Amino acid sequence: MRDFAAIDFETANGRRSSVCSVGVVVVRDGVIVDTYYSLIRPWPNYYSRFTTAIHGLSRGDTDTAMPFPSVWQCVEPRIKGLTLVAHNSAFDEGCLRAVHECFDMDYPDYRFMCTMRQSRKTFGRDLPNHRLDTVAARCGFCLTDHHNALADALACAHIAIKIL
Repeated sequence: MRDFAAIDFETANGRRSSVCSVGVVVVRDGVIVDTYYSLIRPWPNYYSRFTTAIHGLSRGDTDTAMPFPSVWQCVEPRIKGLTLVAHNSAFDEGCLRAVHECFDMDYPDYRFMCTMRQSRKTFGRDLPNHRLDTVAARCGFCLTDHHNALADALACAHIAIKIL
């Protein structure tokens, strides 16, 4: 695939609508041409210890951040007409659907592809697992800031360029 947008969300708690950061990487003709990162004031606005332990974000990081509809106004033009790619796309698509519903926004039925699913087909048992960092390393990308939404979207984009 030559044209797509890799996307990654981090959430504040167990609710998919609680997106607290987004990373987007736009690829055209197989080359990264744009990146975008933003913190998001989540809804509902509380953090679980579990999610903070994963990505390091807390309420203090996002209390003054824009809410999702404002952030999405910056993202939507970047991804218009592109297939969205995510590692474990069921999670990221679920977040996108949930937060659109939470804010009563029309959901335009984005087309998603999954690099984790494709990794299982491409590499099978040649890898010990199909986590993002493992697959990124196999594809020659060093993921150093795992669970930062932009770092994860960059890793996903590099994987997609290689195997989708």
